[in-house]
Amino acid sequence: MLIQQLSPQRNRNRTKAIAARDVRMVYQSRAERHQVLKGIDLEIPRGACHVLMGPSGSGKTTLVSILAGLLTPTAGQVFLLDREITQLSPRELTRFRREHLGFVFQGFNLFPALSAAENVEVAFNVKGIRGKAAVAGAQSLLDLVGLGDRRHYRPCDLSGGQKQRVAIARALVGEPEIIIADEPTAALDAQNGQAISQLLHHLAKEQGCTVLLVTHDPRLLKYADTVHYLEDGQIQPQDSSRARFYLNSVA
Repeated sequence: MLIQQLSPQRNRNRTKAIAARDVRMVYQSRAERHQVLKGIDLEIPRGACHVLMGPSGSGKTTLVSILAGLLTPTAGQVFLLDREITQLSPRELTRFRREHLGFVFQGFNLFPALSAAENVEVAFNVKGIRGKAAVAGAQSLLDLVGLGDRRHYRPCDLSGGQKQRVAIARALVGEPEIIIADEPTAALDAQNGQAISQLLHHLAKEQGCTVLLVTHDPRLLKYADTVHYLEDGQIQPQDSSRARFYLNSVA
């Protein structure tokens, strides 16, 4: 089977996984002041799969970086799992991300000299889990994403879809409550893109993870509980003409 059951996760009684309140981001240079985000309000409940879409330059990368605690907004509040991360110290924020968040990137970000299993074991090591426990954990997660029989393969011997499954297995180390995926299917063909989409959707629906997908890929739309359309630094209402035009054009 592609999917097995993860162990019960901690703090599953929370109702909101991600919440943004009037988030603004301004970049100031000598020549000009550029307002990238113009008052973002956003809520994503626990166990949901939400998609963030929008044209290039709309502010998607900035917004998701703020929601992930990788970037501090100029103004506003961000809550992850009921913690206001905009009030955490850098050390507290690093620890919070390590304990509660998993990241999946378009470029896979795998170590080329390491096997699939070793790439996942490194993530266990970062969390302080080493030796046999890390080896067993990596095997379990690779089985989860359907790559148990490829555990000794290096990235150069894996297809794009297989690399992304390794990246997802690595993101699941520590059973994060939130997974943020940045263009997870952009480099994949139709078959692999659909498999990855189904896997991420399953993690939200069956395993209780909250998944936020940032994408231009229309294949992901059918797996989303809600699609958020971002343009000119603002989340557009679902029934706005601009949102309907964009979503219809990519669907």
